[in-house]
Amino acid sequence: MKIITTPDARLREKSSKVSKIDDEILEIIADMRKLSLDWEKDHPYELSAAMAAPQMGINKRIIIIRDDMEDKKNATFTALINPEVIRAEGKVKTDYEGCLSVPSIYGMVPRATKVRVKALLEDGTEVRIKATDELARTLLHEIDHLDGVLFIDHIKGVKDAFYEMNDKGDLIPMDYDSKIANNEELWGEE
Repeated sequence: MKIITTPDARLREKSSKVSKIDDEILEIIADMRKLSLDWEKDHPYELSAAMAAPQMGINKRIIIIRDDMEDKKNATFTALINPEVIRAEGKVKTDYEGCLSVPSIYGMVPRATKVRVKALLEDGTEVRIKATDELARTLLHEIDHLDGVLFIDHIKGVKDAFYEMNDKGDLIPMDYDSKIANNEELWGEE
């Protein structure tokens, strides 16, 4: 298994609902956790906060969210199966986002600061989550993946919203016209 990146068309497909949590689903979740942490080892300035199954080319409605996004040493994730946004509300805040499937590009993306999500845990328990700020942003980002939406889609055409990381871990503005606008590796076929 590997993390797929743009312009892979599977990232643009809508994912199907998981009808039964069986060994196959649990294996997908285990692979997601492993790939997420493997990616992190190769990116010293970054934290793998979450991942969606489509990022492995598996179009099933499964995401994982890191249990502690402040502590890189805490490598545990909670899996959410069939997550669904019940309500997104609150002030809209624009903040940085990156993505394992959109290498080397970051963006200033507007998102609601409060979200309510319902989902199933690995053991089949239904949960309802009220999230704010960074967790809300992360949940919205990952649930977007399940519908074939990438963070870059929210800021397409916004020339000052794209950034790249330099070799010191700092984010610096990217030239939209020369590096973003017509980049087929980023957008794929439209």
